[in-house]
This record gives sequence, C-alpha cells and structure tokens, in this order.
Amino acid sequence: MAFGRRPRVPLLLARLSRPRRAVCARAMELPRCFALELPGCTLAHFAVGDEAPGAHPDPRVAALLGPPGRSYSLSVPVAEGAGCAARVRAARLHERLLHQLRRGPFQLCQLHRLLCYRPGGGAGGLQHGFLLHDPRDSPDTRSALLALLAAYREAPRPLLAEFAGDAGLQLWRRPWELQDQQGWRQVGSERVVPAPEPALHPVVPDLPSCGVFPHREAARAVLEACTSFIPEARAVLDLADRCPEQVQKGKFPVIAIEGLDGTGKSTVTQSVSDSLRAVLLKSPPTCISQWRKIFDDEPTIIRRAFYSLGNYIVASQIAEESTKSPVIIDRFWHSTATYTLASEVSGGLQHLPPTHHPIYQWPRDLLRPDLVLLLTVSPEERMQRIEGRGLERTREEVELETDSVFRQKVEESYRRMEDPGCHVVDASPSREKVLQTVLSLIHSNCNPL
Repeated sequence: MAFGRRPRVPLLLARLSRPRRAVCARAMELPRCFALELPGCTLAHFAVGDEAPGAHPDPRVAALLGPPGRSYSLSVPVAEGAGCAARVRAARLHERLLHQLRRGPFQLCQLHRLLCYRPGGGAGGLQHGFLLHDPRDSPDTRSALLALLAAYREAPRPLLAEFAGDAGLQLWRRPWELQDQQGWRQVGSERVVPAPEPALHPVVPDLPSCGVFPHREAARAVLEACTSFIPEARAVLDLADRCPEQVQKGKFPVIAIEGLDGTGKSTVTQSVSDSLRAVLLKSPPTCISQWRKIFDDEPTIIRRAFYSLGNYIVASQIAEESTKSPVIIDRFWHSTATYTLASEVSGGLQHLPPTHHPIYQWPRDLLRPDLVLLLTVSPEERMQRIEGRGLERTREEVELETDSVFRQKVEESYRRMEDPGCHVVDASPSREKVLQTVLSLIHSNCNPL
C-alpha cells in the first residue's frame, strides 16, 4: 500500500536510532515511530526525529496534525520487557482513557487509534494510545486534557503531547510533563518526519503476550495478575490447574465448529451431535461460562486469557469424552485467536499478518481437533438471524454488526488458520442441506466413526 513518496529506509532508521540531542530524558525513552489509523481503516506512519528540514510527512498525517485545528497524542507507557502485571495495568489504563476521551468536552473532537513503536520491529516497547484532533483548536480541550491527566496520581500515567505547525510548513511534536512546583510544562519540540511502512504491522510481535497466547502458561500468567481486582480469575485458575498439562484425545474423532454469531452454529452443532450420537461441548465450558460477562467487559489481554484457559479446560473434557464417543465442540482456539487479531491489528485487511505467519498456528500444548469447520453466510442473512434471536450480545458481537472491517478481519483470520485449517461451509441453504454437507465432510476427513 503506497503512502506517497517514502524516504530511504536505511537512512531514516539510522537517523532515528543514533544518539540525538534530546530535550529531556523521558523523551529519549519514548518509541520513535507512530502508526495512525485514518478514516477508511488505512494506516499512515510517521516518526519524530532530526530529519533535514523540508522532509514533510505523509499529507494525510499533515492534514490531521497541522492547522487548522490542533491534535494531541495520548499513549500508555509500558517499559520494554515489562511483565504480565505491567501489561495488564497498561491495558486497563488504555481502556479507561478511551472511555474518558469519548465523554464531556472531547465529544466535539475526532478520536483515532495511535500506536507508538520502535523502528525495526520486535516485541516490547509498544505503546497503545490515541490521537485526539480538535478542529476548533479550543483552549478548553487542552485544559480538559491536563485536568484528566492530573487525576492519574499513580503510575503509569498517560503520556501527553501536542502537535503544531510553523511558518515553514514543518510539524512539531511537543510533549507535556508535570514538573514539581511548576505544574504542567511543555518540554521542548521534536520534528515530525516521514517514516516507512514496516513490513509487518507493529502490534504483531506483541500478540503472543497480549491475546494469541502460544501456550497455557502465557494465558495463566495474565489471569494470575488479575486476581487482586477480579476475584473470579482465581476460580478460573483453580479449575485450569486441575487439568493435566498434556492431554491426548481418544480413538473417536473430535470436530470443532466455528462461525460468527448468526451463522447457525448452535443449530448445526446440536444437529451433528444428534446424528453422530456425539458429545457436544462448548468453549468456554459450562464451569466458567457464568463469569463470561465479567471478562467480556475487560481489555483484550484479560478477555482472551479467560477464553484461552477455557480452551484448555474444555480440552481435558474432550480427552475424556473422546475415549467413548465422537466429540463436537462449539468454538475452540480459532475463535480466540481470530477475534484477537481483528481487534488488536489496526487498519484494514491488508494489515493482518500474512498467510503462513506463525501466529496462525495451533498451540503445541493444546489438544488438536481432527477437523475444524467454519460456517459462513452473507452479512445480510447473518443480521436477519441475529435480529430474530433477541438475545443479549457481547461487545464483540455488537462490533461485528456495526463495523464491517472488523467482521472482514475476523473472517479472513479464520481462513488463514493452519494446522488445522478451517473447512469453509456455506450455511445459507436449508438446515437439512447444511447438515448433509457437514456430515459428508466429517466422514471424508475423519477416521470411521
């Protein structure tokens, strides 16, 4: 995807990484590059550095950061190499900040997702945040932001900076700091310069620690960090700890059935279970599903840790039941991974990790199904089915309805899953026809029942 003329990558990275005359020690520690989500779910990249005058950023970036109006960046600091507890605190702070920026005087402003990252990629050092654009350039907006930050009396405190243009059409980033005895002060300026689009979305290296957990212990560590403020996290951990670390499936086939809400998944899983005289299980399993709403209201890292451990708990049930009969699972690991990818990777479909990326691989320590089926229907039919159900929906289910790009990223992530991949089933025909198709796929791909 082109963003206009790009600077020479080696030159820019060298200039961004070499020692510079910093305006303050804190500014030196900040990530140097930014990924800004624009209308239409496109991304524009820029950096702060000492590029020679005349090197202007992407025109779309300049239109938001420069006059008329004024833009502010707010990001949540996370130390490079920080542990689970620090990442959980940062995620909850980010969520709190989002709710605050949607209220009061900020409702007249435009809010954009903003990622701060270090050039060169790699895990760690990523900061999630927002760009707040005030088209009126009202001093009340700045005052409200400083008052908001002053209310954060404990670390980590969100980092604030504002952008301004000069007569030479250069853009500058000016951080704010709370200084003893002097209150809030701007601490120098850094030039906004072009930045190349990285080969991989900057959030991808951090996904194994924030949602697409590669093994049980990674998810467990996140919920362990939540026990002081989510008592139910301890109950989930206790149930997970009772399950063996490694389980093997029995001689009967295990089939996972995936699909967005409204694709007929519940109907198909029940019908297939009845036809095969199979045991029907769900993820998250019944023993923890009563706490689902509690975790659905938490940030992605906590929500996905809950669902991930649910997968491991249900895996121990699968191991036991598959020694006696076939097992049908209503959702499994693929759901956990795809929703994380869709929510955490900003921008459109083109910014998802490429096909065959390791993030699409099944966890090595999780029991693997013999077959995964993905039910699909058209967006219009799916909406009609959902409206007819009248059931309470999760935040992500609502987002599937209102955000077509989010829905497309979920669907595409399902299709990129590997080992096992998803067999796509058109679930728009009659129930009988869909059941016939599903049973045919099971008999073709699984050992004799």
